[in-house]
Amino acid sequence: MRVLHVGAEIFPLVKTGGLADVLGALPQALIGQGADVRLLLPGLPAIADAVLHQKIVAEIGPSFGAARITLRLGQMPYSHVPAYVIDAPFLYRRPGSPYQASDGSEWPDNAQRFALLGWVGAHLASGELDPTWQPELLHAHDWHAAMACAYLAAHPPASTATVFTVHNLAYQGLFPSGDFPLLGLSSRFMASTGLEYHQQVSFMKAGLKFAQRVTTVSPTYAREIGTHEFGFGLDGVIRGRGADVSGVLNGVDGAVWDPSTDAGIAARYSAVQLAGKARCKQALQAELGLAPRADAPVFGVVSRLTSQKGLDLVLGALPGLLRRGGQLALQGAGDAALEAAFLAAAKAHPGEVAVRIGYDEALAHRLIAGADAILVPSRFEPCGLTQLYGLRYGTLPVVRRVGGLADTVVDASDDALQADRATGFTFDAATPAALDAALQRASTLYAQPERWRRLMARAMAQDFSWDGAAQKYVALYRDLIRPK
Repeated sequence: MRVLHVGAEIFPLVKTGGLADVLGALPQALIGQGADVRLLLPGLPAIADAVLHQKIVAEIGPSFGAARITLRLGQMPYSHVPAYVIDAPFLYRRPGSPYQASDGSEWPDNAQRFALLGWVGAHLASGELDPTWQPELLHAHDWHAAMACAYLAAHPPASTATVFTVHNLAYQGLFPSGDFPLLGLSSRFMASTGLEYHQQVSFMKAGLKFAQRVTTVSPTYAREIGTHEFGFGLDGVIRGRGADVSGVLNGVDGAVWDPSTDAGIAARYSAVQLAGKARCKQALQAELGLAPRADAPVFGVVSRLTSQKGLDLVLGALPGLLRRGGQLALQGAGDAALEAAFLAAAKAHPGEVAVRIGYDEALAHRLIAGADAILVPSRFEPCGLTQLYGLRYGTLPVVRRVGGLADTVVDASDDALQADRATGFTFDAATPAALDAALQRASTLYAQPERWRRLMARAMAQDFSWDGAAQKYVALYRDLIRPK
């Protein structure tokens, strides 16, 4: 089967979150299942300059505010997955993130930038841009690519199926209604049955309304987004899709995240050879200026510093963590108030709290390898990858029981420990007290080395490879493209 994946970022070239990891790994896993997969990506500098062996496929006339648009086909570095790149310098070649300028402000022409991504995806799917290859199915990822589903609905080729994956419903691609004429769609699409959302244009609705199937990145999140609490105003739309909405749990790229082969950590280790884990902890404490104490459980955080991620809960639970002799090692960036609060905590507790503002992929590996536990106390979490990395590295997750966190971590209750099923620690209420209680249970178990080692071994034995997710997607694809 021929499948086109459309997305705005991809690891290791452009990454702002888990979406990039999915686009970097899932296509490879699908190819391993026998699918003929290609990517469509915007020509952001880090992408356009890195994709190998690019050849012009089509010249597109002036569109979406750009005078020159060229579609090129090349290969991803490292994986060699075929990738189309939209070369539109006016829209994509600029500094900052894919979505924001360096000062944090949204690019004012994001509607045109990501409408173009969807438009090209739809026209590739219809066979108009590359006569040598036409996908049987288009798979659009998050709001940035969702317009592909609307453009296909406007001019549907009979042979192309569509899947839309919600990676995070909180980010919806909302634009002023005055931007709608820029999209080149008929007025019928600017209705509540289409893209209209409270007198705005919603790119997210383009995927939710017009894709044949909607998936999310975990089964629990698929259920949650149909509720008022987690639906961000779109729960009615999602409930209206009924059985067309399902969840497929993300995986972990074992070529990137594996403590037995990770060249970037202080010492390699595995579930049967754990000695290197202690050396990684020693190296992390030395690197971050934490007191070199083997008896102190190191609780790690690798996260965006936002309310969604529950980092304010960590601040509230920090006094108890420190009182019990624990240490905190945090890497992240985001909300300025949270950044300042964590930096103040590090200054107030030298040797016990270490904070690095920003994101560094190499440091993330060292921190996850060196910490004893990893904190993911999210208020909502579509899937979460950090806890999966923690499981793989024997760094026990402490998570709130929501979304993909609920699907991947088994709480260390007495029954689960007795049955050798436990893989971490969970809590329910989004309060510092609930997190603190989970941290206390973790500290108590850490003081029992043999039980902690058994818990680590069970965690590291979990299989969250991309192969399982790829098999489920292949089954979904076959169901959609099978002749009816």
